[in-house]
Amino acid sequence: MRLVFLGPPGAGKGTIAAIVSKDLGIPHISTGDLFREAIKNKTELGKKVESILASGELVPDKLTIALVKDRLSKEDAKEGFILDGFPRTIVQADGLAEFSSLDYVVNFDISDEAVIKRLSGRRVCPSTGRVYHIEYNPPKVEGKDDETGEDLIIRPDDQPEAIKNRLEVYKKQTAPLIAYYTEKGLIKNIPANMAIEDVAKAVKEAIVS
Repeated sequence: MRLVFLGPPGAGKGTIAAIVSKDLGIPHISTGDLFREAIKNKTELGKKVESILASGELVPDKLTIALVKDRLSKEDAKEGFILDGFPRTIVQADGLAEFSSLDYVVNFDISDEAVIKRLSGRRVCPSTGRVYHIEYNPPKVEGKDDETGEDLIIRPDDQPEAIKNRLEVYKKQTAPLIAYYTEKGLIKNIPANMAIEDVAKAVKEAIVS
């Protein structure tokens, strides 16, 4: 099963991908992880990515496509994969189509209000990275980490204004992709404002029907 997951930040793509990946026995491939791995392994592509990111630029489509192509050639992706965070642009989608077909593109549908509520409620422990949510996964003592007792923080990109900006960027980049894949008959729209288990169940039902 060859899948692409589309959805705004806070839609739960990564969490759902981990569940579906385990159930189907296919790798969950995120571009962020690919960049980090290539840099860590000091591959030729990794060195290029590292210098681009160090200069504060975005990784060009051509380089991102090359990294994904290389990853999909690995043995564990032969039977399928879940791509999360790729493609982000029509150029990337066209690039992907040159070396891999897709079975479905799962689009996680969630309102801006729900995303802002989810992300702005996140609290993080600075030393361990442990993540809480004031409503869905609160700490035992308000504002304190369960184990270290440290004060929890709100990450800058989880501030409401930053979230709104991230949503705008996502819409500009991704609205054309939704139309692109709808035209190809590949889109499966899944409501993402339910409990994680229910969203995962809805995804699995949609892709095996």
